[in-house]
Amino acid sequence: MRNISFHFLLAFLTLSILNSPPVKAQEAPINFHLIKKTILGGEGGWDFIAIDGQHRRLYIAHNDEVIVYNLDADTVMRRIPNTNGSHGIAIAERERNGFITCGKSNSVLMFSLVNYDTIQRIPVGEKPDAIIYDFFSAHVFVMNANSNSLTVLDAFKGTVLKTIQLPGNPEFGVADEHGHVYVNIEDKSEVARINSYNDSLEGVFHIGSGEGPTGIGMDRGKQRLFIGCANEKLIVMDAKKMKVIQTLKIGKGCDAVAFDPIWNLAYASCGDGTVTIARETAAELLENGQTLQTQRGARTMDIDPKTHNIYLVTAEFGATPEPTKDKPHPRQAILPGTLTVLEYGEDKP
Repeated sequence: MRNISFHFLLAFLTLSILNSPPVKAQEAPINFHLIKKTILGGEGGWDFIAIDGQHRRLYIAHNDEVIVYNLDADTVMRRIPNTNGSHGIAIAERERNGFITCGKSNSVLMFSLVNYDTIQRIPVGEKPDAIIYDFFSAHVFVMNANSNSLTVLDAFKGTVLKTIQLPGNPEFGVADEHGHVYVNIEDKSEVARINSYNDSLEGVFHIGSGEGPTGIGMDRGKQRLFIGCANEKLIVMDAKKMKVIQTLKIGKGCDAVAFDPIWNLAYASCGDGTVTIARETAAELLENGQTLQTQRGARTMDIDPKTHNIYLVTAEFGATPEPTKDKPHPRQAILPGTLTVLEYGEDKP
């Protein structure tokens, strides 16, 4: 009897150890570094990127195309053409459809995740920019920058379900996958809460000392919003009470924020060539872990759910053009042939 009890206890302890969370995710210092740098070439600028973890694809909005990059082979496998000024990409894995905002034509290009063929072009609001997919409602939310609105699409059929008017310019959003979508209102320094049951605006909330909110991520389990702002602040909000609970310092030109629920890490990528990486503690607050030096211009980012590495896109820059009437504050020229994918992560045990 004692022998049986001993073996049972040993088996129980072994199972407990195997099922317990890794110490690395809880206590170890954060030490991300460059894993791989891949030069894609091409000309012109880029915008948002999106990872399809199931099919191991990275989608990159680049000028009038979207580049389809194979994460496992580190190669360009396809280009989706005629996107008319692509900005954002939403991946509806369950529906096997993808959606690309086309800023020049005020439309969304719906394509197949299977063969990348265009399914249809959907008219939306003026200057569609960011776009997200909500698994809970099977809706796609298009952020129309010049119309101050959201166009809601059916992720299966691509039909327009509703247009939601907002009090200002929507910059980016995140879905909690339990009936709400949160959208940054950039010019008002607010965040809007959308009810995805009935696609309606529930309320608009101030984000404290944050100004010009851009990227937004979420810890869905703890109901925490992480909002990157133009004044070099990362705002942490309680999504239930819609109250600011913490503010952290980040870099200049933040454009993307993401959260990894496995490692409890929040990321804020900035155009000054930094990514602030902060760990969520047991007290449900963030503590600064690492300011990762990347490359200037690497402002858009996404997380690979398989490796937990982060991907960013940037390029090399040349001289700044002379100001004109149409462009009084021109950006530095992007050097042809320098579009680059950067992968950062930690050494695996």
